[in-house]
Amino acid sequence: MLVVLLVIAVVVTLLVAVHWYVWRRLVRDTTAGPGAARRAGTAAVIVLPLFTVGAFTAGRADAPFWLKQTFAWPGYLWLATLLYLTLALVAGEAVRPLLRRALDRRAARRPAAPGVPLATADAVPVSSAGCPAAARPDAPEPPESPESPESGQGATATALAAPAGETPGAADGPGGPAPDAPGAPGTPVPAASPEGGGRPAGGMSRRLFVARVVGGAAAAAAAGTVGYGTYGVLRGPSVKRVTVPLAKLARGAHGYRIAVVSDIHIGPVLGRAHTQRIVDAINATQPDLVAVVGDLVDGSVADLGSAAEPLARLRARDGSFFVTGNHEYFSGADAWVDHVRELGLTPLRNHRVEIGGFDLAGVDDVAGEREGQGPDFARALGDRDRARAAVLLAHQPVVIHEAVRHGVDLQLSGHTHGGQLWPANYLAEMANPTLAGLERYGDTQLYVSRGAGAWGPPVRVGAPSDITVVELASRET
Repeated sequence: MLVVLLVIAVVVTLLVAVHWYVWRRLVRDTTAGPGAARRAGTAAVIVLPLFTVGAFTAGRADAPFWLKQTFAWPGYLWLATLLYLTLALVAGEAVRPLLRRALDRRAARRPAAPGVPLATADAVPVSSAGCPAAARPDAPEPPESPESPESGQGATATALAAPAGETPGAADGPGGPAPDAPGAPGTPVPAASPEGGGRPAGGMSRRLFVARVVGGAAAAAAAGTVGYGTYGVLRGPSVKRVTVPLAKLARGAHGYRIAVVSDIHIGPVLGRAHTQRIVDAINATQPDLVAVVGDLVDGSVADLGSAAEPLARLRARDGSFFVTGNHEYFSGADAWVDHVRELGLTPLRNHRVEIGGFDLAGVDDVAGEREGQGPDFARALGDRDRARAAVLLAHQPVVIHEAVRHGVDLQLSGHTHGGQLWPANYLAEMANPTLAGLERYGDTQLYVSRGAGAWGPPVRVGAPSDITVVELASRET
């Protein structure tokens, strides 16, 4: 329990720190001061993470399904947006000083336009000695103006702008005031800007300009990345084709096609239409067999049973088979096994069937061990004829070493999502022997699908969803 509380504390601290950083760079630094824009940005940075917390909490609690849906879309999308906002803003830290330096150099090279008055607020009068008149130690104290009793205002300001011994306006010609020559007494010069240089009257500081450019670019990059990643998920998975030669595959099974689909993740975000798109894509490949290798759902049969109904329309010569994933054990694995059986799929719970020229076996997911279930390789594979090729359905790639020990020729898995959101692929790669694709472990080959859906944010970046048609090849041909 102490470890769990410590992990929660670390996660909360990290999220607070990241949100503070995003608020500082995207809200505080891009606004000139308190106002409607800053208040709106601050409110968004406070409210959106509450939707994220609500989405995860409602998903694990026995909350009404409508409430889960209410939290899911904004909460999960904000989580993905936060990731790419943070990455973009961190990258922008290297751009900020370069952009400010470029603006400073440009301002230094630009000559002052003749006859254009400088902003009074940015100007400081100078004396003939080259220093501010008010700072001269020998400057006489100007008399106070009855119209402006405060020092530095009214006539006093005019007197300060004139050289000693000269009446203000004495140099004025008949046509009006004579323009001051550059560097002449009384010529105002821009005051030093705290943002790294002067600015035109009514303009923004260079620091504010840079903050808005970098912040706007970061927001656009994050929105574009998340938008495109969401479109990819909602459009549906692409179909990949992989040929896998098996040494012990019978000649008659050469060219046998297995449609592998994993991680559909029917839930509050991806519902019945998502399932139908996947079923249509699978049926279009005309497979000999369909293998659904876990993480079908994120919710109970009561909430999602109708969303899974299109699976009943899967079409394959030798049928459709199902094994549990870790998310089934968050959602009532036994109830879902019964439901997919009603939909016409055959669950392989540590069980094996003979399919033409090879054996097809399936094991429960390792998450089932907490409920006294889990994979049982001896039961699924222990008494089979090892002269026949064996294809194993197992949700998580980590069981590959058990598959090798039991003489499996090909293991079909999912679970990794290919990382789903770059750069999470690097973390997923450390936790799994194979992130995606086909690899060999001794005499056993492992194929890992990136999955057809998405968990949490309905977004994929750098790991597009897929359905894979695995074509078995016999070496006897």
